[in-house]
Amino acid sequence: MAAGATTLLDQAVLNIAVPSMRHSLGAGAADVQWIVAGYSLAFGLALVPGGSLGDLHGRKRFFLAGVAVFLLAGVTAATGGGPGTVIAARLVQGAAAGLVNSQVIGTIQDVFHGVDRGRALGLYAVTGGVAAALGPPLGGVLVAGLGAETGWRYCLLLSAPCAVLTLFLAARWLPPPRRTARDSRLDVLGLALACGCTLTLMVPFIRTPDSGGAALLWAAGVAALACAFAVHQRLRVRGGRVPLVHPALASSRPYMLGTAVAMAQFGSSIAASLVLTVFLQDGLGLSALLTAAISLPSAIAMGVSSALAWRLVRRIGPRTVNVGLALGVCAALGGAVAALLAPSGALPILLAVTQLLSGAAGGLSVSPNQTQVLQHAPAEAAGVGGGILQMAQRIAAAVCVSAVTAVYLHSASGPPGGSGPRAAYALASCVCAGLLTAALLLSRLRGAAPAPRSPGPESPTPSSPRNDRHHDDRSPQQR
Repeated sequence: MAAGATTLLDQAVLNIAVPSMRHSLGAGAADVQWIVAGYSLAFGLALVPGGSLGDLHGRKRFFLAGVAVFLLAGVTAATGGGPGTVIAARLVQGAAAGLVNSQVIGTIQDVFHGVDRGRALGLYAVTGGVAAALGPPLGGVLVAGLGAETGWRYCLLLSAPCAVLTLFLAARWLPPPRRTARDSRLDVLGLALACGCTLTLMVPFIRTPDSGGAALLWAAGVAALACAFAVHQRLRVRGGRVPLVHPALASSRPYMLGTAVAMAQFGSSIAASLVLTVFLQDGLGLSALLTAAISLPSAIAMGVSSALAWRLVRRIGPRTVNVGLALGVCAALGGAVAALLAPSGALPILLAVTQLLSGAAGGLSVSPNQTQVLQHAPAEAAGVGGGILQMAQRIAAAVCVSAVTAVYLHSASGPPGGSGPRAAYALASCVCAGLLTAALLLSRLRGAAPAPRSPGPESPTPSSPRNDRHHDDRSPQQR
C-alpha cells in the first residue's frame, strides 16, 4: 500500500503544478505532454517485464531496486533546470514505478488467499485511488504556500519521504525472494514485441503525428506488432514453452473484459483530474489553493465510498461496479452541463459537487473491479497478470491524458469563460464516452461469466457466515 500511494501520489500531485511548471521552465505544449504522459508511458512499458522478472527470480530485490531508482529520479526531476532534464527524469521515474507496482500485485497474490486476498487487493486499490485524489489538494497547498517558481519542485519532492519509508518497510517486511514461475526462461522476444507494441501505441498520443498518413503508419505498426506478438505466443504454447502472457489469461474473457473496464475508468478519471485543474487555473484564473479545495471532495468521497463498497459487493455482487460507472457518467454529464451553461462565479461550487460524485464513483468501481479481474490470474502468472492489468490502465491514461490535454492546450487559449468551457465540455464528453464504454464492457463481462452464486434469490443473506464460506470455497476453483 505504501508503494501504491507513493507512485500514484507522485503523478497526481503534479497535475495541479502543471501551469506554474510550464511558465517556470518555459516549456511548450509538447514538453508538458511528455512530462505528464511520459511517466505513464514508461510506467506501462515496465509493468509486464517487471512482472515476468518477479515471477522468475523473486520480487523483493526488484521492489527495492525500483523504489530506490524512483527516489533518485524524483530528486533529479525536482532539481531540473530545463524541460529536457525533467522529461528524462520522469521517464526513468515512471519505469521504476512500473517495476515496483508489478511486484506489489504479485506479492499480494503470493501471500494472501481467499477472502484475505480480495481484501488486500481492495486496500491496495483504495490506497492508490485516495492517493491519486489527494494529489491535487496537496499540490495546491504547496504551490500556494511556496510560490509558483518553487512550489512545483516541492510537488515533485513530495513523494521522496514516502519512498524512503517504503524502502525501510520493504527491507524489513517483504518475504524473501522466491520463484513462482515454473519455467525460469524469460520470453525475451515476446517481451520485446509487447514493449514495442505498447510504445508504438502510446507515442502518437504524446507526440501528435504531422499528417493523416503518419497516423496511419503508426496504426499499421501497432497492428503488425500485435499480430506478431499473438503468433509468437501461440508458437511458444505449441512448442511446450511458457509464453509471456499465460494461456489462462489470454483465454479468460472475464480477465480481458474486466481489464478493458479498468482501462476506460482509469484513463478517463486521470484525464479529467488533469484538465480540470489546468482549466480552473488557466481558464477561470483561480489560485492553486482554491483549485485544490475544489478537488478535495473527490478524495474524501473516494475514501468513504471505497470503505463502503465491500458492503455493497456483499449485497449485489459485481453489479456494484455498474453502480459506480453509472454514477461516474452522471458526474461527467453534470460537469459538461455546468461548464457550458453556468456563470463563471458559480462554476467552482458546481464543479466541486461533480468532483464529489466522481470520487464516490471511483470508490465503488475501481477496487471491486480489480479484485474480480485478478481472481482469474493463476499463481504462476500473478506478476504478469497484475502487470498486464496495470499496463492497460497506463496505456489508457497516456492516451486519454495526451489527447485531452492536446485539445485543451490548442483550443482553450482564449479569455476566461470563452474557449475554456468548450475545452471542459470536450473533456466531459471524453469521460462520458469512456465510462459508457466501460459500462457496456461490464455488461458483456457479466454475460460471458455468469455470477457463480447459482442458488439464486433463495441464497443466504450477505451477512450470513454460510455465504462467506461459500465465497471462500469458490474463489480457488475459479482461479
